[in-house]
Amino acid sequence: MSFPGLLNATLATSIQHVDWANKNYLVVDDFVGIRQLLRESLRNLGAKNIDQASSGGEAMALLGRIRYDVVLCDYNLGEGKNGQQVLEEARVRNLLLPSSVWLMVSAEKSVESVMGAAEHQPDAYLIKPITEGVLLTRLNRVWHKKQVFKEIDQAFAEKDYLGAARMCDAQIATNKVHEIDLLRMKAGLMLKSGEPEQAREAYERVLQEREYQWARAGLAKIRMANGEYEQARQIFQGVIADNRYYIDAYDQLAQAYQAMGQNEEACSVLERAAKLSPNSVLRQRSLGQVCLKLGNVGMAEKAFRKCIAIGEYSVMKTPDAYLGLARVCGLKNETKEALQLLLTAQREFATDHIQLRAKITEGMVYHESGDYRRARKAGDDLEELLRMNPGRPDTPTCMEMATLLFAVGVKESPVELLCYVIKNNHDNLLLLDEVQKVFDKARMSDEGHALIRASKKEASDMMNQGVLLWKTGKLPEAVDWMRSARAALPNNLRILFNAAQILISHMQQLGHDAELAQEAHDVLMHVDKVQPGQQRFAQLMAQLAALAPRAPREQEQAA
Repeated sequence: MSFPGLLNATLATSIQHVDWANKNYLVVDDFVGIRQLLRESLRNLGAKNIDQASSGGEAMALLGRIRYDVVLCDYNLGEGKNGQQVLEEARVRNLLLPSSVWLMVSAEKSVESVMGAAEHQPDAYLIKPITEGVLLTRLNRVWHKKQVFKEIDQAFAEKDYLGAARMCDAQIATNKVHEIDLLRMKAGLMLKSGEPEQAREAYERVLQEREYQWARAGLAKIRMANGEYEQARQIFQGVIADNRYYIDAYDQLAQAYQAMGQNEEACSVLERAAKLSPNSVLRQRSLGQVCLKLGNVGMAEKAFRKCIAIGEYSVMKTPDAYLGLARVCGLKNETKEALQLLLTAQREFATDHIQLRAKITEGMVYHESGDYRRARKAGDDLEELLRMNPGRPDTPTCMEMATLLFAVGVKESPVELLCYVIKNNHDNLLLLDEVQKVFDKARMSDEGHALIRASKKEASDMMNQGVLLWKTGKLPEAVDWMRSARAALPNNLRILFNAAQILISHMQQLGHDAELAQEAHDVLMHVDKVQPGQQRFAQLMAQLAALAPRAPREQEQAA
């Protein structure tokens, strides 16, 4: 048989394995000739439903309307979003089915492009030109793998981490081909489920087969979660020494350094990572923020300007880059540009929270550039906002506001803000150290120590009273008490978790209640928003799901 005949026979055999005819396809490329070539290749595989997009914006519009089985997307798409940003936004907005296949297509072979795309995990990265044989081989390979993970991905999307982990075990028992990938998925799920020992077992089982860097990095993440930052640092450094392109290890290593208060080392690591893969909005933001904290104005400016440039068409576009660059301009006595950046931030991100942060940054810019009269005016405006609004912003914003108010000569309001921060984070030792530094800078060291002790005790007593009511069987009183505690300290994770646990215990003992179940669910969703990845989250979600009344058919199957 001739080579073309052999290829056609191979294609025919492969096509029989998967029904490619009835799937929905999207081809994204800014060159019409390439789109036509890819469309013809897909038609030769039997595809019928093929849509085309010539830009990232057009691709997003189609992805928002149609759930595609297969997406072939070029990396460089001309003006607007590139392929990496299209994939990034599709994942953030949940526009892809768990079984969807995303093939990144490009003529780019540079490390920067390949690594940038790889960070958002396309199912494959294909270098042009692409033959039908290569396309079909990749499609078949990826499609079969996606079917193995389809239900697991769906459970993960629904935050049923323990259920997804059980599905991994079931697949591992019958599907040895994908055992390593399933163990990797299970380990990550166990970390999210508050089961670090089971995660460790999965990673170590992988490492018995082969020295995968991601498995070593996984063990380091477990160390991080346990507060063993130095041990985690050593492992991450070892991973990078063996594979300098393992970008996630750089980000994790920087977090370990920051957790140990070693910001200069964190800055150095992020700088190296940003050189390898410079098109991550979040990494450039982190680099800028660390540099600003260290007073490295030049590097902070470079990082924030890069962050703004690459974020222009990204779903990860962040106001932090505009506010951070405004701070840099203030330090350089370039007030006019700083104020223009603040106006841009308020226009681009039109929320009350950004208006507040812009006002804080405005005060800091004036203060740092020596315009103390306008800085004090910004402080007065903030004090008025605090008086008019009984609610309080998130922890970082409270810290920034307190720092500014102290700087312009106000005392009572920033003390109240910092006490609020302490009570919402009464067991976060690293943050409490940061709070003490704010007091130190305001020449209130001794008073700060006393306020931290008193605020910690107040939060702890509030939480313990609710737990005591629960433990002594006074469940309705415990539920009411924890509601009051949540109203007073809406972001205290310990109080939130105990509130959810008490609501669940109430239903476990007295029967399911739809309103209490919804309340517990809302509390846990708030926890996941405030600080995702908490260990108790998955366990309480599983307990809550187990309380839900089963449909009659499910009851019959159980019987």
